[in-house]
Order: sequence, then structure tokens, then C-alpha cells
Amino acid sequence: MRFVHFDGDRLGLLTDDGTGIIDLTERLGIESRDPLLEYIRGEYDASEYADASPDHDRDDVELNSPVQRPGKVIAAPLNYENHIEEALADRDITTEEWFTIEDKGYFLKAPSSVVGPDHGIELPFADRRTDHEIELAFVMDDDVKDVHADDAWDHIFGYTILLDISIRGDQDRSNRKSYDTFTVIGPCVVTPDEIGDPQDLEMELRLNGETRQQENTGDMVYTCADIVQYASIGSTVEAGDVITTGTPEGVSALEDGDTVDAEIENVGSMSVDVTGSDVRFEDVDVQKGGQN
Repeated sequence: MRFVHFDGDRLGLLTDDGTGIIDLTERLGIESRDPLLEYIRGEYDASEYADASPDHDRDDVELNSPVQRPGKVIAAPLNYENHIEEALADRDITTEEWFTIEDKGYFLKAPSSVVGPDHGIELPFADRRTDHEIELAFVMDDDVKDVHADDAWDHIFGYTILLDISIRGDQDRSNRKSYDTFTVIGPCVVTPDEIGDPQDLEMELRLNGETRQQENTGDMVYTCADIVQYASIGSTVEAGDVITTGTPEGVSALEDGDTVDAEIENVGSMSVDVTGSDVRFEDVDVQKGGQN
């Protein structure tokens, strides 16, 4: 099944051809601002409606992020060998030496940075390089702690596409990647039975029609399950948390008016517009010792 969150607080299933939406909201009696999270945490079953006739055309609704406000967005850094090489060769991407998730762990993105594909990306500054990064992400099905990688697959609710938008610079990753609209998730969350092998999916990002990133998820350094295991060491990973798995080579800067098309095999595709800003980071005045 392919779950979508649309038109504010409605939960639906995307049809196999991606053109229609089966509305589950009244059928399941779900009332929540975050309906997929309620579905995950509740005792619902949408399977009986999977073959129903669609209630809406995809183009007639606004797609939100499948999980409106995840408790955590957990992200793996530098998880493809070719992007590691790219990052080390381009000091705008990172000023650090090569490292792994075992060296520095994951980083967190602010839940407030999460939007759906129809919202679009908003660049906060005109004078800071801001890059696109396509990633396979997944949503957790239940709460886990200290889970072994072999068992982690059983705790994944479904898979989705995530655009990790990133300002380049010296700030901490969680700062540079947490501006509003910097975590675009969608168009749907696909249950594992429809994915096949999540470590063998082709993914592609096109910027204004030109392919910039193209890779197979089998080239990850750490698998989806490895990341769950690491993230759950001593910490509870909760149902509805979003975990994202790193990006391959080919990242490049976004500009006002750009269109980003992202696609992952068996997961889906989404088209996201980019809006620029006239604000210059160098002109922002941060005061010390604010007055009461």
C-alpha cells in the first residue's frame, strides 16, 4: 500500500498508477492532524480498501509530508562512497576529513523543516550555496531500543523519498539542514511488501530536466538496518520517526525558479519547485546580550 497525507488532515492510498487517491479518512474513522502517525500507532487496517475506486485525482489535491511532524528525523552522513569522494574534493560540501557513522554517528534534522512535495523548497539566503540531496528514507513502525540490525527490518513501516536540502558552510549539520522546507518528504510511504529489496533500488534526481544524481541503494556504506541499529543504541527510536540514509554523488546548487524531480524505483516520484530569497546571510545582524 502507498499511504499519502493530503489536503490538511486526510489520509489516503495512492493508486498503483499514481493518478488517484482512495480516501481513508472516514472509512477508518481517523481524526488527527497527523493521520498516518495515528494509523501507525493505532489498530487500523486499510488493506480492504486497497482496490477501491479512487475518490480524488492526484492533481486535484495538495500532498503533505506523509508524516506531518515526526518526533525525530535521523540522518546518516556520507553514506555512499562516491559522495564521500565528491565531498572531500569539494570543500564547499565539507571541511572535514573522511568519517563514518561509527566515527561521528548520525545527525538530527528539525521536525519543523519537514514539508510535503507540493509545498516546495524555500531558499532562506541569496548568498549561501544551498544544495539538493536525494535519499531513500523510511518511517518506523514501532518503538525500538538496542535493536540488532538483523531484526531492524521488522520495525520499518514503509519507505519514501526524502530531499535533504543543505546550506554549505562551517555550521553544524543540524543547523545547516534544518531551515524551514529543508526536509521534503513524499509523495507517499510504501509498505515493504511493495518495495522488494530496499538495498537494490534505482534512484534519480533531475534538476530542470537534467540528471544530476543517479545511483542504486545497494551502494550504501551502511544499510537501512545498520542505521536503525546504530540510532537505537541506548536511545528509543519511536513509531513515526523518519530515518534517512544518505545521498550519492552529484549534489549541486539550487536557485530561484528551479524544479527538482526525484524518483526512486518502487517508491514513486515527485516534482518540487524552488523559491529564492533576497535576504543575504552576511547582512543578518546577530546581537549579543539582548535587552529585557
